[in-house]
Amino acid sequence: MSAERQRFSPRGTAAEIEEGLALAPKFDADGLVTAVVTDAGDGTVLMVAHMNADALALTIETGFAHYWSRSRQALWKKGETSGHLQRVTDLRVDCDQDAVWLAVEQTGEAACHTGRKSCFYRRIPLGRAPSPALEMELVDGERRFDPAAVYRRS
Repeated sequence: MSAERQRFSPRGTAAEIEEGLALAPKFDADGLVTAVVTDAGDGTVLMVAHMNADALALTIETGFAHYWSRSRQALWKKGETSGHLQRVTDLRVDCDQDAVWLAVEQTGEAACHTGRKSCFYRRIPLGRAPSPALEMELVDGERRFDPAAVYRRS
């Protein structure tokens, strides 16, 4: 039996999934659901990450955000290295249960590993044809911590 089925309700009919109260996440072929993370205070989109069954279960159990790193192929507790933890104040699932939304209280004022509050610190200009010359605009680009100091390699 898979980890998802052990921890969560089995997937039912569309009506059960969309209207029922049983948590039955739809993990993709890699065993992941998309997680959209916003600041509980001001609604800023902080980051988008992925969760496997373990990460979702740990988030529910502990009240602190856990994710699955696709690049490292490892489970991680957000802020475990940097100290910039995310305490979850609200956790929701979308209509077909293939994405979750976390409202968090972000410790340390920054969610992005680049030292910025949000991972979404560049704006793409609209109303222009895409080209190699298209440049993005830096928005909310102030670094709130020095990544080199926080993530020292040992």
